[in-house]
Amino acid sequence: MTSSSVCTDVLIIGCGAAGLSLALRLADVARVIALAKGPSHEGSTYYAQGGVSAVLDAADSIESHAHDTMVAGAGLCHPDAVQFTVEHGPAAIRWLSERGVPFTMEPSVEGSADYHLHREGGHSHRRIVHAADATGRAIQLTLEQRAREHPRITLHDHYSVVDLIVSRKLGLEGNRCLGAYVLNRESGRVEVIAARFVVLATGGASRVYLYSSNPDGSTGDGIAMAWRAGCRVANMEFMQFHPTCLYHPQAKSFLISEAVRGEGGVLLLPDGSRFMQNFDPRQELAPRDIVARAIDHEMKRLGAECLYLDISHKPA
Repeated sequence: MTSSSVCTDVLIIGCGAAGLSLALRLADVARVIALAKGPSHEGSTYYAQGGVSAVLDAADSIESHAHDTMVAGAGLCHPDAVQFTVEHGPAAIRWLSERGVPFTMEPSVEGSADYHLHREGGHSHRRIVHAADATGRAIQLTLEQRAREHPRITLHDHYSVVDLIVSRKLGLEGNRCLGAYVLNRESGRVEVIAARFVVLATGGASRVYLYSSNPDGSTGDGIAMAWRAGCRVANMEFMQFHPTCLYHPQAKSFLISEAVRGEGGVLLLPDGSRFMQNFDPRQELAPRDIVARAIDHEMKRLGAECLYLDISHKPA
């Protein structure tokens, strides 16, 4: 095993929506290298279906979106972070549209085109912008294409980061990140990438659980790297599980979009009766944690292998 080294302005570890968006925003003023430990499109972004929430309807408001978010977070969210996120949501959607993301549109009363909005759990208004039923795929592929076209962005697939390079481990003063040791999984070589700035955009760690709608790469690498480098890590207990995946005893499950419930789909017990009314007045439109706990409770109570999601009462 041999090693080589390269230097850049910004090293971004992760090539999902967060990593690629940042790369595109920084590339006009800096040289950027972005790494994916598998194919670039194999992160969680690609598999997201339902859409992205933002206040784009005149009947909606920033205050309502912030309130819905705080309620869904059981009051544990940081209000300043919530406010910042919802205030910048509309601009983020417009930025993605300008990059070429093909969001689904509908005619407006004035004859122009508006974003088609649907509703998901925890939201009191229709504010989910989507690209048909494969929003994450559309965002991922569009941003990846724009990044590969940019002369100051280099994307590397199949690169696993071994660890961050921090000054204190080199016997230098301070505790600054100087780059990363990375394994080129195709060549088998360990490479050194030195960078003025290092960004972790590595996603979550849901694959530590047996059942998850996240892809196999969601193994918490970035969180572990940050911890080893001396960063504080907090709120690790807050893992979100998508309530609905297709169940098959001999096959890997896959996500069923929350938009199904947003458009009227109902959850049923094996005997065909509904049960969400016993857990929350919003029923199937309750936040994901409530719906997931309700499904888990009923499966354990009944000893059932699965429950059912029915939208057969809606026209195709």
